[in-house]
Amino acid sequence: MAEPNHGLGGLKYDPSKKARPQELNVFVALLIIVAAFEILGRLILGDSFLFNTRDNVEGLFNTQRLSIIILQVATVGIIAIGVTQVIITGGIDLSSGSVVGATAMVAMSFAQTALVNGNPNPKAIFGDWAMDLPILVPILIGLGCGLIAGLINGALVAYTKIPPFIATLGMMVSARGFARWWSTGNPISFPTESYNAIGSGMRPVFVFIALAVLFHLIMTYTKYGKHSYAIGSNEQATRMSGINVDRHKVLVYVIAGMLASVAAIVVSSKGQTAQANMGVMYELDAIAMAVIGGISLQGGRGSIIGTVIGALIFGVIISGFTFLKLDAYYQEMVKGAIIVGAVVLDQWRQKSRGARV
Repeated sequence: MAEPNHGLGGLKYDPSKKARPQELNVFVALLIIVAAFEILGRLILGDSFLFNTRDNVEGLFNTQRLSIIILQVATVGIIAIGVTQVIITGGIDLSSGSVVGATAMVAMSFAQTALVNGNPNPKAIFGDWAMDLPILVPILIGLGCGLIAGLINGALVAYTKIPPFIATLGMMVSARGFARWWSTGNPISFPTESYNAIGSGMRPVFVFIALAVLFHLIMTYTKYGKHSYAIGSNEQATRMSGINVDRHKVLVYVIAGMLASVAAIVVSSKGQTAQANMGVMYELDAIAMAVIGGISLQGGRGSIIGTVIGALIFGVIISGFTFLKLDAYYQEMVKGAIIVGAVVLDQWRQKSRGARV
């Protein structure tokens, strides 16, 4: 009978060292957090966080709260999908929040209606030629803004060898300044009905889910995904294998920029206005969602599924604090702790994985 270490060069397989899928660990953490808010709600408020307790409403679960949880993270979740790809390649993107602000201002400028209550639009940026344009015009212009921002980020990282932190930090400052310059700091409002429809109801959630499914398939089954993981795992070996690493990095940052512009279109449509300070801190929330979801800041590990679960954890925490009637500034404090804790957890995972090897 063969020994357990037969054919392994004397190495013995130890089942106890087999790691569970990271996504499973994150999902368990999500369930624990939901259970914690459920228990606290019962003890403190005498109410349920997850289940329906109203006699005049049918259904087992509180569908309104569940809808709010995913709706409030959908926009940042779209950004997190792009940030995830950047981090997997060993980079970072600090500019996505500012790109949201800049793109929202530009896209809304071409989504305005000519008349408001029968009078000329008081917030008009351009003349009549830019009013009541087809919905594709502001969408394509917005995507173009994200493409340009991503192209600049990618070119700086890939061809000038500037650290991604510095390159995207420069874009973060520049894009925010551009957003303020575009309309001299004034908000841009009164979009067309077709533009308003993009962010109405649960459509932001549908956009988020569709993009998550799309990029999960791309990262799992295409050369683009395999090359991204390879670059993050060992960039030098990837270069030696013949892969054009610089070109691939530019493509990754372009996709991240365009996903940020999608988020900008959604959030400006939902609010029916664009302001220069839109998207502030979105980049940190997106990075935190990715890291909580199991993305390694060292690159080469993680998945879109994990990021989606990380986004849900964020949504549950925000909704849970609101449910417990805690002030909003506690949420910001907890967010900061989560970001630091997520990085510490990532470092601990790396050490644990090295010890098993």
